[in-house]
Amino acid sequence: MAKIRVSYEYSEAEDKSIRLGLFLIACGILSLFILGFCWLSPTLQSLQSKPANCTVVSVLRPEEMFECVFTCGADCKGTSLYPCLQIFVNNSESNSVALLHFDEQQLVLNPKCSYVPPCERDNQKNRASVLWWEDYFSKEVSSQTFTCFFNQQRRPDDVLWRRSHDTSVLLHCVLWPMVSLLLGTLIVLLTVCARSLAVRAEALQKRKCSYEACHNPSAGPSDRRADEAEDPPGTNSDPELSSPTRTLPLFAVPVRRRDREH
Repeated sequence: MAKIRVSYEYSEAEDKSIRLGLFLIACGILSLFILGFCWLSPTLQSLQSKPANCTVVSVLRPEEMFECVFTCGADCKGTSLYPCLQIFVNNSESNSVALLHFDEQQLVLNPKCSYVPPCERDNQKNRASVLWWEDYFSKEVSSQTFTCFFNQQRRPDDVLWRRSHDTSVLLHCVLWPMVSLLLGTLIVLLTVCARSLAVRAEALQKRKCSYEACHNPSAGPSDRRADEAEDPPGTNSDPELSSPTRTLPLFAVPVRRRDREH
């Protein structure tokens, strides 16, 4: 029996679907790595800080000035100065005095100061921003207890006033890359499965057609040749028509049966 050949080539639409799925898979993996290094790691470190109750111990403003970089356009940059503000608090987790920082970014920018103002070209604006926070913590927050975040293992001498990242950042860093990865995988799998089912259906159809051609002789050309062999031309069922006709001579005289016997 001859082998049934079926085409396994993908159509243009199926080829585009597979390419789209592979593109989504690559984007999901790449974004997972990028977001993991840029956002996921700082978020996990920020979430390791435990909340604690803090009270202000002292508010100091040393004479030391620090530089910051401001921008005034696409190719315009410069430096200006701002005073240092130090806020020391007592936290309930360690029962020790620690330096308060606004968030993780300002802790990285200047570990010696509690507040880093938005850098302006005018030094007086930077100074006014620092003095406003000094008055706020000296007069309004000095006698109150507020929530701070403390990490005993990483920075036992520093506490944070608020976190830069929360659980929503962690959710977005994991959710969207996984959605892209799963969607691309689903598109590829559905396309491959649909093509596989189409190939199987085509193979079954060809096998069915070949089976009917072998086991249904009524419509085949061999039947017609067999019928012609069984019923050759020139034969007829009528005996009168089938018997060969005799040609008599022109001057033949009919003879009676008795004369012929004698």
